[in-house]
Amino acid sequence: MMLTTNRRSVLKGAAAALALAVPGIGYAEAETRLRFLWWGSKERSDRTFAAINAYQGKNSAVKIDGESFGWDNYWTRLATQTAGGNAPDLIQMDYRYIFEYARRNSLLDLTPQLGKQLAINDFGTANIESGKVDGKFYGVNLGVNSSVMIFNRTAWEEAGVEPLSRDMNWDQFAAACTKLSEAKKRRAFYGTQDGSGSETTLECWLRQKGKVLYTNGGEIGFTTQDLTDWFKMWAEMRKSKACVPPDAQALDQLTIETSMVALGKAAITFAHSNQFIGHQAINKEKLGLINYPGLPGGKPGQYLKPSMMVSLSSQTKNPDAATAFINFLVQSPDAAKLLGVERGVPASESMRKSLEGSLSENEQQVVSYIADLTPKVGSLPPPPPNGAGENMLLLKKIAEEVAFGKTKVEDGAAKFTEQAAANIKRG
Repeated sequence: MMLTTNRRSVLKGAAAALALAVPGIGYAEAETRLRFLWWGSKERSDRTFAAINAYQGKNSAVKIDGESFGWDNYWTRLATQTAGGNAPDLIQMDYRYIFEYARRNSLLDLTPQLGKQLAINDFGTANIESGKVDGKFYGVNLGVNSSVMIFNRTAWEEAGVEPLSRDMNWDQFAAACTKLSEAKKRRAFYGTQDGSGSETTLECWLRQKGKVLYTNGGEIGFTTQDLTDWFKMWAEMRKSKACVPPDAQALDQLTIETSMVALGKAAITFAHSNQFIGHQAINKEKLGLINYPGLPGGKPGQYLKPSMMVSLSSQTKNPDAATAFINFLVQSPDAAKLLGVERGVPASESMRKSLEGSLSENEQQVVSYIADLTPKVGSLPPPPPNGAGENMLLLKKIAEEVAFGKTKVEDGAAKFTEQAAANIKRG
């Protein structure tokens, strides 16, 4: 049998072959598919998918599959996928984990893209440096934030207790929370969450004492006595009913939806400023935000940090397409308006300006909080060493053991100090 062809079919076949061979055109574009993994609330997911859809609307050849998990499940999921050679192309990354993943060659060095596909010069030096590990650039800042106390403004006013003060110390904070609990305006309702298992809160308190979680040398920067004092402070708050009892605090799975404020168990929860948007979205009552208490004569405990970053997996097969999407997220006015300040205040000066006049009242509160806090913050702490990520969950576990009375304060402090040091040594 004779095989016949015509000129038109030959040309179509050649064009198809060329398209498959050359990235960026025709069929090759249709094959570009990316996976993006992040942690966060429904509010964050809704905003992120809106940004993804906006990008795909302008770049029909790129398809982005998004997936979201809660904080505690996120890192297990990411570690499993990375170890299995199935890491997502785009990874929402935290400052505490980026050093570990970068040093294990799990992230792609984006340094060659700076000033090219990544047009982020207006981030400023500090916001670019925060994404570097050992001089190489691995994480693009998605927003600037700081730690914060989110409080139920309605419940606080209802109790008739004096307003929280920006200048209060920890003793005054405990006394105010006790008064709110004693007001008994709501059933089984307390002044604050139990913060003994919150690493962010512990770090702030340690910094106020002139200590750090981790030293520049990659070792723990606190002692067993420090942790003993920390656990004792919260034990006193449980005793005075300033904070929730352990059975309530155990419901907190490190998500916005399970925080003590969201569950209606307490008037205060410890969080990050960008999370205010998500908290208010699921709370019918009016919320507010305020800085952490301090120590008399203490040093600044809070600092400005990248709320989170976006990194590329070293396994990605489409680094150019993924980098182009990152640049859209942080440098497109359309993306800026869709994402708002839910992930923090944009690092880009031009994106901050593009949001002027379009921010909601809640978003404006976040921006104002960062502006008011900025003159009072300390410097960015030393980078956490490998193994530090495990210690965040370890603190929560041991703090719960102490709160339930399964472990004595002193024993819990010693246990955490020893195991935290071992996790780092093991790396």
